[in-house]
Amino acid sequence: MIQYDAPQTEEQAIEIQTSFADKVITSDKLTHIDTIAGVDVAYDEDSNQVVGAAVLLDAKTLKVIESCSVVESISFPYIPGLFSFREIPPLLSAINRLSVSPDLIVCDGHGIAHPKRFGMASHLGVLLDIPTIGCGKTKLVGEYQMPDSQKGSCADLIDAQTCIGKVLRTQDGVKPVFVSIGHRVSIDTAIEWINKLTPKYRLPETTRQADQLVNRCLKDLLS
Repeated sequence: MIQYDAPQTEEQAIEIQTSFADKVITSDKLTHIDTIAGVDVAYDEDSNQVVGAAVLLDAKTLKVIESCSVVESISFPYIPGLFSFREIPPLLSAINRLSVSPDLIVCDGHGIAHPKRFGMASHLGVLLDIPTIGCGKTKLVGEYQMPDSQKGSCADLIDAQTCIGKVLRTQDGVKPVFVSIGHRVSIDTAIEWINKLTPKYRLPETTRQADQLVNRCLKDLLS
C-alpha cells in the first residue's frame, strides 16, 4: 500500500511534477496482463468532497471482477496543469482497497499528452510503478489531422514537433479518443489495448465501468 503526501503549495506541486516527469518510462515494461483497472473521480464541490473509484476487469472477458470506491475531502485546489494532484489521493485510496494489484490501469485522462508531459495517467503510473494508459475524451494539448472514420483508424497527436499520443477512432463514425503513454507502456501497445477495450462503445470498458460507479456513489452522497 503506497502512502501519498499531498503537496501543500502550487510551487511544491510543480516541483514534484517536474521531477517525476523524468521517471516516466515510454517503452513496454509489462508482464502478462490478466487484470486491467479503470479509475475515475467525481466531485461535489459544495461539500468539498470527491469520490474515487477503481474497477478491476478480467483482461480477456472484460467482465468486472471487483470494484472499490472512497469518499474523501478535496485535498488540492483546481489549478490548470496540476489537475492530477486533486485526483491522485482518492484514486490511490480506491486502488489500495482492491484485493489484488492490477496489471494495467487505464485512466480517464491523459498521460504524456500534457503540457508538462505528466498528466494523471503518468502521475499514477510512476507512483504505483504500474503500467498505465491515458485515454481522454477531449484533447488537452497538441494538434492533429482527423483520422479516418473506421474503427481502429488513428492519427498522430503533435505538440512542439513531438508525437505525444494518438487520436484513435474506437467505433465507426464516432468521435475519436486521445490515447497517450502513461507509464511503462509504448504508444503502440496503448493503442492495441484501447482497441481491445472498446468492442462496443466509444469509451474503454474500464472507463465506462469506473464512471458508472463514481456516478452512483456521488448520487448516494448527494441524496
